[in-house]
Amino acid sequence: MKIAVTGTNTDVGKTIATAALAVELNRRGTAGGDWHMIKPVQTGENDSDARTVRELTGIETEEVMHYPEALAPDQSAIRAGIEPAPLEQVADEVARRNGNYLVEGAGGILVRLGRDWTFLDMCVRLDMPIVVVSSMQLGSLNAAELTVSHIQSHGGRVLGVIGGSYPAQPDLATRLNVDEMEAKTGVPFAGVLPAGSGKLSREEFATVATGLDLDKLGL
Repeated sequence: MKIAVTGTNTDVGKTIATAALAVELNRRGTAGGDWHMIKPVQTGENDSDARTVRELTGIETEEVMHYPEALAPDQSAIRAGIEPAPLEQVADEVARRNGNYLVEGAGGILVRLGRDWTFLDMCVRLDMPIVVVSSMQLGSLNAAELTVSHIQSHGGRVLGVIGGSYPAQPDLATRLNVDEMEAKTGVPFAGVLPAGSGKLSREEFATVATGLDLDKLGL
């Protein structure tokens, strides 16, 4: 089984949510357990979302392509004099992995991972259901609804939304977004992950991950 994880934007807590999903899917034994993580395209010479997930969870993680500058993948590759990998090449690398995998995109669903393809193109090609990770501050409902509706209108299937980087002292707009997320997006809302979760120990992080309601996602 493969599940895709995307965000409403960059820096919304997508990698931490991917790690939390991995912990909970393994704890619950979903689809037999033994969940891994793969990052189709990573950018940034010293950045590695796969490494972050591995350090938080201890699961096996890997990358398919890695371009040097921390930019959108197509731009990072072109600026480095590298021809961006085509959809067929990267999708085939992901598809040939047997077992259970969380497949984490880069930034939002329409970020170009190659010259002419997006993470959504890969999700549809491989028929992967998608979990959307959203920011939760003012304006987040709009971004989440736009992301969900675009995925659905282009043949993708959304399992639900997770709120990332939830502040310890949320303002009124942020609190209301928790209440309204499910109604506005029309898909299940599985809860939030506290800001700073990525700095916890594995044991502490595993406890935080139990706060997600995976039953709502059908997992």
